[in-house]
Amino acid sequence: MVRLGPSDLEVFPLCLGGNVFGWTADERQSFAVLDAYAQAGGNFIDSADSYSAFAPGNVGGESEAMLGKWVVARGNRDSVVLATKVGRKPDRKGLSRANILVAVEESLARLQTDYIDLYYAHADDPDTPLEETLRTFDELIRDGKVRYVAASNYSAERLDQALETSDSKSLARYIAVQPHYSLVERDHYEGALAELCERQGLSCVPYWALARGFLTGKYRPGATVDSPRAGQASQYLDDHGIRVLEALDRVAAAHDSTVAAVALAWVAAQPGVAAPIASARNPEQLAEILPAAGLELNPDELRELSGASAQSPAATS
Repeated sequence: MVRLGPSDLEVFPLCLGGNVFGWTADERQSFAVLDAYAQAGGNFIDSADSYSAFAPGNVGGESEAMLGKWVVARGNRDSVVLATKVGRKPDRKGLSRANILVAVEESLARLQTDYIDLYYAHADDPDTPLEETLRTFDELIRDGKVRYVAASNYSAERLDQALETSDSKSLARYIAVQPHYSLVERDHYEGALAELCERQGLSCVPYWALARGFLTGKYRPGATVDSPRAGQASQYLDDHGIRVLEALDRVAAAHDSTVAAVALAWVAAQPGVAAPIASARNPEQLAEILPAAGLELNPDELRELSGASAQSPAATS
C-alpha cells in the first residue's frame, strides 16, 4: 500500500478506473471486475459524476451508481477508498459553491454512502474564484461528507495558486493531483507540475496511464481492435509509438509479464506518482494490468523505456 500525500489514506498502488462501469461494462461485468480487483488486494477506485455522460443514452452518474450498488451488495464500504469528481457533468459544470453543494449530494446518493474519501475538482474553473471552491470543499470536509480533496487537469500555475490560497486562508488543501500521463504522453505532468507535487508533498494519480489502451500492446500495425477507444488509441501508432511498444515487449519478456503491466510500472516509478489509474471491462483485461502493482523495474529498464518514449507525439487529450 502507498499513502496519498499527507493524508491517512493507504491505497493499492494500482487505482481501478471506473469510467467503464455503466458504459462498456454492464452490471455483471462491472461486479466481476470489482470483485477480482478486491480479491487481489485492491481498494482504490476512481470515478466521476460525469462518467459516462458521453455514451449514447447516458446522462452521467452511471459509474457512481454502479459502484454504489457493488459496495452495498458486498458490504465493504469501510475497506474501499472511493474517489470521485465534480465539475464536468453536463448539468453540473463548474466549481461554484452552489454547484458543488448540489453535486456532492447527488454523488453521495448514487454511491449510496455518507462520505467520499477523495473528492476531485475535475477541471479548473477559471470563472469561479479559487477561494470559493476551496472554502466549499473545506465545509464539506468539516461536515464529514468528504475526507480529502484533490485536483484534476490543473496547470502547475493554477495548482500552486490553489495551494497558496488554502494556506493563506486556512482552508482544506489538495492532497493529490490527477493529470494525463503515460509513456507516450509525458508533457502533461513532467516538468513544472511534477516539481510542484514533489515540493508540496502531493501525490500524483495519473489517468490514461495506458494511453487509451494503446499501451496494452494490442494495437499493432495491421491489427483490428474491437474497442470504443480504438480510434483514439490508434493515433499513437506511429514510429514513436512503435518504438515504445518494442521497448515494452523486451522488458515484459524479461519479467514474463504483460506489456500493460510494464507500462503502468514505468508510470508508478516516476517521481511523485502514487498509483496510476487503469480500467478494465472484464476480468481478463484486469488480469493484464494487476501485475503492475508488484512489478519493480530496474534502473536500466526504466532508462530504456524512458529513452524509447523521449519524443512525445503531438496528440493531445
